[in-house]
Parts: sequence; structure tokens; C-alpha cells
Amino acid sequence: MIAVMVGGCRAAAVFAASVRWVAASRSWRSASFGVCLFVLLQLLAPAAEAAPAASQAVASVPSPAAPVLRVPEYRRVQLPNGIVLLLIPLREVPLTAFTAVVRGGALGDPAGKAGLGSLVAALLEKGAGVRDAFRFADAVADVGGSFGARAGAESITISGQFLSRDRELMIELLADALQRPRFDATEFVKLRARHVELIKAGKDSNPSGLLADYGRALLFGAHPYGSPIDGSERSLAAIDHDDVREYWAGYFGADRLTLAFAGDFDPAWIETALRRAFGRLGPARMALPVLPEPARITGRRVLLVDSPAAAQTYFWLANVGVARRYPDRAALDIVNTLYGGRFTSILNTELRVKSGLSYGARSSFVRGSVPGEFAISSFAQTENTAKALDLALETLASLHRQPLEPAMLQSARSYVLGQFPLRLETASHWSGQLADLEFFGLGRDYIEGYGPALAAVTLADTARVIAADFPPPQDLAIVLIGDAARIRDEVRRFGPLQELALAAPDFLPPSPTAAEAAR
Repeated sequence: MIAVMVGGCRAAAVFAASVRWVAASRSWRSASFGVCLFVLLQLLAPAAEAAPAASQAVASVPSPAAPVLRVPEYRRVQLPNGIVLLLIPLREVPLTAFTAVVRGGALGDPAGKAGLGSLVAALLEKGAGVRDAFRFADAVADVGGSFGARAGAESITISGQFLSRDRELMIELLADALQRPRFDATEFVKLRARHVELIKAGKDSNPSGLLADYGRALLFGAHPYGSPIDGSERSLAAIDHDDVREYWAGYFGADRLTLAFAGDFDPAWIETALRRAFGRLGPARMALPVLPEPARITGRRVLLVDSPAAAQTYFWLANVGVARRYPDRAALDIVNTLYGGRFTSILNTELRVKSGLSYGARSSFVRGSVPGEFAISSFAQTENTAKALDLALETLASLHRQPLEPAMLQSARSYVLGQFPLRLETASHWSGQLADLEFFGLGRDYIEGYGPALAAVTLADTARVIAADFPPPQDLAIVLIGDAARIRDEVRRFGPLQELALAAPDFLPPSPTAAEAAR
């Protein structure tokens, strides 16, 4: 590090690029090596970017030929009843991981009952087959395994990991959870109450965790993406025990199920075991609702969620972004990394490092079967709310106004290339990744072609995705959670203002029509 500091940024940049190239070119299997290398990169990155005078030197360093991260060889088998099996033998450690994906998720929630799919998912691990909730949990814990279920916008996912010697138990528990869940009435009541209390606790202690729920309701409206995946206080109260059973009976079926296994196993044995365990599962009985493509908004809309006496304001700025199959993924990831995807990003540098208005700011894209949101999120002390918003909007305007520099492109490219392999190290990573590819209809090239695609990104590519997919500052849905009495007047200038009490049981004010009907 002394040599790097004395020798200047050029040496640091060359060495950092070399280390990142090695990182991206290996098929990593050692988590400890990956973590150590990640720490080293974080130490080197600031040195490589610190001095403006180094811009030309960094820009002159040629990009290394991007290595290809290979997908392990695996078998894809479709059973006669429609279940897709993805079997990935990885022999390095005696573990087997699984990811089961059922199409549906929050997409299957009835009107007024958002959070039903989330309750169904949580109840899958609260007793199944011959085991009640305690015996099911004990069966997992006694062998040092893991087993968890969650709902997303378009699916319910069950994932876990067991020692390979316990593979028969693993398959038994998974088959029970998917085909013979108990849905005990007492467990349902406890879980529904817990979900409500989690929302209330978030409002009391960490409202930033609810920003996206308020934001998506404002941005997407009646579109399924506008519905809170885990429900609201009002919608959860409307769900009863029969709803849970009806959801499972209607939306769970072999034709919507993907089972991905990765780890230390014999593919022939596990295929036979899975055919035996799941071969009699029939198709789903209810059609899934159609998921339309949401339209981007024009102009601004502002929701102020009143949190009386709050010391700080949390804010979220967004518009509709891109889908998972977006063709310019590499260029988009590079630009978002530069703009708000890392600590040294433009957004975080302006709001935290230079101005001290916030402890952190970030941007991200949520990508589903149809476009989700591009969102900026941050927070500031109440008295600095308008300043922080102005600065966030100015960074977005500047992104559109000023072209990126060659040194910025190279820095972000190296960063993304170095980070990408860290997400594909373990058996659980691979089972989840391949289940994800199957769900969205993507091929191996989504992984294997990513490094070469990153290496091929040009400044013209970054300019194109900025113009096409990063919203201009005048077209945004803006949510603020803060003390309305102190910030109301100064945030009116950001757009047409709606207000909602943080204590309200929903995430969006009722429409004028609904409010009139209620009266």
C-alpha cells in the first residue's frame, strides 16, 4: 500500500485492474478467498480513483480481455406432469442446496387482500406432512440444515441447504411443504398478527424499510407491482384462514413448479427420488392474472407521509425502469454502478461525502417479467430535506447533461467484473441462479456472456441507456416520510402533493372516487 500511495494512481489502477481480471477469470469455489480479495479491491479502489490528475492515466490502461464465467454442467429434466428439474452436481463440499420456485406470489393476491401469498409462503415452514410447526423446525435444526420460504411479486420461493448425507430428509421436507402443508389455524392467526406488528414496528423504528411499499403504490397504482407483497395493516386484517387454503389449492401445481438442486449428489439418484416424491402432483387449478407492462409516468407526483416529530426525512424518487430480459444489461449496470450503485458513486459522493446532507444514497433497478422501478433512495435531517432533494435531482439532471468520461467507464467496468463472481460461489448461489434463469426464460449466455458484454460497453452505449432508461428529473414519483408540519411548505414545489398519515393502515391515500364512496 505504501508503494501504491507513493507511486501514484496509475500504478494502483493497473494493479487493481489486474487483480480484478484474475478474480473474474476464476471459477471461484473458496468463499474465504473471495472475501479476502473483495476487501483488497475495496482498499485499492479509492487509491485508483483519488486524484483527478490520474484520469488520463487510467483511461489509457487497456481493458483486459474479459474472461468467461462458465455455468457448471447441469441436467434439465421436465417430468410428465410439467415440473422442471435442474440438477447441478458440485463435488467440492458435502452440501446440497435447493431452490423451489412456484409461479404466482403476490400476483395471485385477490383484490383487497395483499399479502396473502406472503402468508402462504411463511406458513409452508410452519408444519407439513406428519410434522407440526415445532417438529418441522426441529427436523431442520437437528441436522444443521436451513429451510425458508418467501413470496415475491411473481413467485413463491423455497430455498435451503443440508448436508448431502441428509438428502432424503431434505426432499421429504420439501415435498411435504409443497404438497402437504398443514396451514394450522393457530399458526395462521399468530403469523398474520406478526406480519401486522412488523409493519407497525417498521413505522415506529425504521420507516425507511417501508419506502418502497409507499413508492410502488404511488408509481404503479392499480398495476400488480403497486400492491405490497407483504400486505398492509388493512389488507392483512381482511385475510382469513380459508383464503390461505384456497390460494394454495388454486395456484400451486406441477405446471408452475421448478426444482433446482446444486451440490454433492448423484444426479441419477436425486432425479429418481424427485420423480417419486413429486410425480403425482397435478396442475394448478386457477389461471394466473395477466401481468401487463406498466407505463412510465410523465410529470411528477409527490406523496408526503406524515411522521410527526421525525428528526429526519426518508425519500424515494422513481419511475418505471426495465425488465429482466433487457438487452443492454451490461451498459445499464455500469451506469448505475457509477451513478448510485457503490460507495464512490456520483449520488453518494454528492449527498454524503461532499455535502454531508446524508449518511448514504443509492440507486437501483428492480427487474421482473415486465419493467419494475428505477429508484433513488436516501434520507436527510428534517431541516435539510429540500436541499437533499434538490441535490439528488441535480445529480440526475447532470447524468443526462454531462457525458461520462473514459476513466469512469473503466473504473465501473472493473468494479462490476470484480463483484459478479462473488455472487456465484456456492451451491446455494447456483441453485438460485439457475432457477431464476428458468423462471425468466433466460439461457446460459445471461451468465457466460456477461463478462464479454461488460468489456464491450462503450461510452456511446452508456449515453444510450442514460437517455432511454434513467428518468429525467421532471418525470418522477416522489415519496417522503417525515414531519409534514415542518417540510410541507418547502416540498410543495416538487410537484402535486398528496398526504397520508404514517399511522394510516394503507400505503396510498384513497382515490377521490373511493373517498367519496366511503362518505
